[in-house]
This record gives sequence, C-alpha cells and structure tokens, in this order.
Amino acid sequence: MNLPRSILFDLDGTLVDTAPDLAAAMNHVLAAHGRPPLPVDDVRHLVGHGARALVTRGLAATGDPAPHLVEPSMPLFLQHYAANIANDSRAFDGVETALDALAYAGCLLSICTNKPTHLAQALVDALGWQGRFAAMIGATSVERPKPDAGHVFATLAAAGGAADDAAFVGDSATDVGAARNAGLGIVLVSFGYTDRPAHELGGDVVIDHYDALLPALRGLAR
Repeated sequence: MNLPRSILFDLDGTLVDTAPDLAAAMNHVLAAHGRPPLPVDDVRHLVGHGARALVTRGLAATGDPAPHLVEPSMPLFLQHYAANIANDSRAFDGVETALDALAYAGCLLSICTNKPTHLAQALVDALGWQGRFAAMIGATSVERPKPDAGHVFATLAAAGGAADDAAFVGDSATDVGAARNAGLGIVLVSFGYTDRPAHELGGDVVIDHYDALLPALRGLAR
C-alpha cells in the first residue's frame, strides 16, 4: 500500500471522544464557583486549545468570564480530570482497526497533542494502547505547541520519521495550522471538536469514519 511512512495523530476529538470526561472536570470547576454545568455537546466546541483555554472558555460560557478565576481553577480541573481520565472516554468507531492496518503496513504512528504529556500518557495507558505509538509528544514537552511546526518536528524526530514522508490526522484548525506550518498533508475527521465544520478548516481530505482513513492517506502519499 502506498502510504506515508509517518502518521501523526491528534488525540482529543480525533482518536478518542474525551468530551464526557473533560466536561465532568469542567463542571467540577464551575460547581466550585457556583456556576451552572455545561452540557457535554457544548464542551465539544470548547476543546482543542489546551486545559487553560477550556477553563477560560467554560467560565465565559456561564456568565462573567472572571479571568482572575482561571489560574486558581487549573488545579481543580487537572486533579479531577486526572483522577477520572477514562471514565467515559472511548476511541471513535473504527480507530483501532485503522491503527492495526497502518501498523501492519509498516507506518510509524505517533501522537502530537496539545494535551499535557502526562495526561495524554495516562489516557493512552487507560485505553490499553501501550506499544501502539512510536512517540507521543504533548504540549508540556515542547517550547511552543501546535500550531507551531516545532511540535510536529519534535514528534517526528521522537518517532524516527521525516517530514518529507509524513501526514497528519486531526480535527481542528490548530491541527491544520500545525500540519501546514510543517509542510504536511492533513486528513480531518468530521466528528471532532471544532466550532466550525471540518470542511471549512482547509484540510486536504475530510473523512466521516475511520474506515475511510487509509484511502485518504494513500491520496496524500508522496
């Protein structure tokens, strides 16, 4: 199969539906401040720029943005989330079959996420995905995270891959920016976490299910 040698994946909203557990952590913070909870579907549109941005957006969505509450809220959010990281988070349909097929084809698989590295590792471990990825580089492992190209290059280097034979799989404008900045083609999933339809984000291909991933990646092979 003519596939890119290296495939980088975003994590939240791309490989895993983490919104239920992120919403629970967000609502834990909101309850501590006497705010009403947010529905899970609302939180899906707020995810994608890291925990601090999520807390900031959650506060703004429930009344006074109260920027002075963001920093004190971070330990509340992170501690609750870490303790409940995979209560309701699940891989999207077809993910594991697609990962198996890519691994069988000899592709180097890695995760490039704006999630803190220790939380990304905890989630991957909770899902039983140890050994599936050649590298996983979270936002806390680089100086400037996505959409900075350095995050992509650091992930490729850790996995033993190269940008001239790689592609990105993501769900957001941040992922598109990272891929473009690094010179990679990008496949977007239509079911991820974004406040705009995936077709408007400027990706090369948009897929609605993981059974379409390999054909989409073949189209990006150089």
